[in-house]
Amino acid sequence: MHEHEFGQQQSAAAAYLTTLEGRLRADGCGTRWEDWQGMPVLVGRRSDFRMRWAATNLHLFTVAAAVPRITVEAISGFTYGVLKYAKDTKGGLPVGLQTGVGAFPVLVSDDVDPDAVRWAEEQQRNRFACLARPVVVDCGQHHVGMYRGRPFIGGIYASHFIKKGTRYFYG
Repeated sequence: MHEHEFGQQQSAAAAYLTTLEGRLRADGCGTRWEDWQGMPVLVGRRSDFRMRWAATNLHLFTVAAAVPRITVEAISGFTYGVLKYAKDTKGGLPVGLQTGVGAFPVLVSDDVDPDAVRWAEEQQRNRFACLARPVVVDCGQHHVGMYRGRPFIGGIYASHFIKKGTRYFYG
């Protein structure tokens, strides 16, 4: 997918997604574009195993889309949709059996409600053995909002999320 396919009003967001796709590929992620009910979505995926993660395999999904406006409702709905998608498509052992799912649900826009940025930054969002760190990219303000803390649940993966998030979104 190329920048012109997003339309003129989305050019900053499209440029960001093009850059993100390159960063994901450079980090060894498989990438592809999908159509989610008429919305072009970039999907990046990689899998990592670490003994220090209690010998688990973490499937990390990055799912990103350009949207006209980002609200709390938009990023929240997208986040839980991405978690379901990741859990349903990861394959292999069921989540929780030496395997987990991590996700970066990413919305990009130049029209962002500041409450949406705060929502993304305040905490990691979890479902059983599925962890998400929502990312809100405000192209107009040149700001990326993402939780960068170390939560109790899924805390063993925190440094991995922070490292990957910094590499992918803040470059």
